[in-house]
Amino acid sequence: MARKSKGKKEGKKGAPPPPSGAGLITFYQEDIKGIKIRPEYVITAAIMLAVSVILAHLYFVPP
Repeated sequence: MARKSKGKKEGKKGAPPPPSGAGLITFYQEDIKGIKIRPEYVITAAIMLAVSVILAHLYFVPP
């Protein structure tokens, strides 16, 4: 089996990778249209909904 040369890869084009970790993660600072709700409120609402469903099952048991 023949060895491949360690030269440049042919046929692969594109931007070179960043010199370090810079640019690996992109943060978008653009404003997005729609409802803006803080994550704490969403978590609190989900927990309250789960607790209310559990309490409803405990207190409103069909005869």
